[in-house]
Amino acid sequence: PGTLLPRLPSEPGMTLLTINIEKIGLKDAGQCIDPYITVSVKDLNGIDLTPVQDTPVALRKEDTYVHFNVDIEIQKHIEKLTKGAAIFFEFKHYKPKKRFTSTKCFAFMEMDEIRPGAIVIELYKKPTDFKRKKLQLLTKKPLYLHLHQTLHKE
Repeated sequence: PGTLLPRLPSEPGMTLLTINIEKIGLKDAGQCIDPYITVSVKDLNGIDLTPVQDTPVALRKEDTYVHFNVDIEIQKHIEKLTKGAAIFFEFKHYKPKKRFTSTKCFAFMEMDEIRPGAIVIELYKKPTDFKRKKLQLLTKKPLYLHLHQTLHKE
């Protein structure tokens, strides 16, 4: 069912972020079993700044897209996130032959990308590099994670 958390109580002058994970583009989207996305907020050293959340399994798969349409409530006021923090999205799916859930790819959003409205972010090869040192794009094809951000300010 996922491990989504509710929105934090608002504080005067502070901003909360809701991210709607719309869909992810993958060339083999239709073959992914029970796909979901793990969302975490990490500092430059890869340390969690908020509780990690998992989306429920995707709603549907269509062509080269896995559709989620799920809202994630970031569990910290934007103003309280450390400089250099980033929000990570790890796309995971079940591998029946190996009997475990594998991370297929990941994407991340840095603090300067937080603004209201739609955003598409690039997908990178696993393993997830929380320190953002050795990033390799997943493919040469234009495949992205499609998000929509809503800022809530008191």
